[in-house]
Amino acid sequence: LLLEYEAEHSQFPDVPESKQESVSLEAGVLQPLDMDQFNSAPAADAVGQQVLPAVEAAPSAEPPDPKTCSPRKYLEFYIFPVLLPGLVELLHQAEKEKCFEGRRTKFIASDFLTEWLYNKNPKRKDESFTEFFSIPFVKDWLKDHPRPPIPLSLLLSEEEASKIIQSFWRGYRVRCGSEIQELRQWQKKLREERHIYKVVKQFWTKEEVK
Repeated sequence: LLLEYEAEHSQFPDVPESKQESVSLEAGVLQPLDMDQFNSAPAADAVGQQVLPAVEAAPSAEPPDPKTCSPRKYLEFYIFPVLLPGLVELLHQAEKEKCFEGRRTKFIASDFLTEWLYNKNPKRKDESFTEFFSIPFVKDWLKDHPRPPIPLSLLLSEEEASKIIQSFWRGYRVRCGSEIQELRQWQKKLREERHIYKVVKQFWTKEEVK
């Protein structure tokens, strides 16, 4: 699937890379997919090898009316030619995010695909790129359905996580020293004898009154 998509882009050597996607996308909208090949493909590789060439090899035809055509025609002319390139880009990004190397990742496929489809909309071809959380309908949805924060373990890189773990381990080893343990026991005893927590609480109570 990835190789076929890259081959599709290489068909426009004289067109800038930024315009190749729009040329390929507009050309694909007018060409139907072969649904028999799509349904008979035994695996993902076969889909990539059969479906995308069918889009290019299919003879040009007049696009059907989207309001009156059958569901199959609507999928062939208006959905798959737009969705398949987005899925290919999704696989590229998932590979960059190392989604195939571990079970947990911060990458959310539906977010990426939503952002890609929104920015590839022909009605927005003259507008600047919009990030996922800046898309109007996404902002409205998240107001009523806020997401839980992403765990720190997914946000940190391997290098950042290793530094935190090493720092904690060095501190633990230092606190295990006999001299440090003796100091901590003396501090604990001092807090208990002088009621340090009570003294600090009274102090801040007086300060708040002032």
